[in-house]
Amino acid sequence: MRTGCTLWFTGLPSSGKSTLATELAARLGHRAEVLDGDLLRKDFFPELGFSRADRIENVRRAGRLAAMLAAHGVVVVVPVIAPYRSARQWVRQLHIDAGLRYAEVWVDAPVEVCAHRDVKGLYAKARRGELRGLTGIDDPYEPPDAAELHLRTDHTTVLECLAELRQLVDVMCAAETAGSVWH
Repeated sequence: MRTGCTLWFTGLPSSGKSTLATELAARLGHRAEVLDGDLLRKDFFPELGFSRADRIENVRRAGRLAAMLAAHGVVVVVPVIAPYRSARQWVRQLHIDAGLRYAEVWVDAPVEVCAHRDVKGLYAKARRGELRGLTGIDDPYEPPDAAELHLRTDHTTVLECLAELRQLVDVMCAAETAGSVWH
């Protein structure tokens, strides 16, 4: 059986994680699955709130799902905020312990750029005091110490980011295939 891998996209809300994950998965075709943080919370983990403990549990559950899929040959792309380094390290270690390939991708843009891009209006609500606990505003985001890929989405286009992701996918996830998995 072909071995899959997990590409874990972390970054502030509206940094571009879901956009890049969706575009990447479309280019990878049927071998890829996106585990989007917003959809996981809504459809699978609606009981989780936004306390520190619930955010860590959300990351833990998403990490377990990713590892299960990767073990079955799927390229799993996980765009979640995952604000705490310790939770992301737990997911990395889970994959390492299972002998699965894993890469952390820091999708990075300044909070001002993210607020400008925000289609949900979360930053505006937080600034008006209508929303508390928004990562990057009044809840911390701990940037990765050693991400395998650092994408500055305020300086690069989606296509430029996808070119860098293609190189990562070819190295991380395609070692057992002949040629690229890219479509």
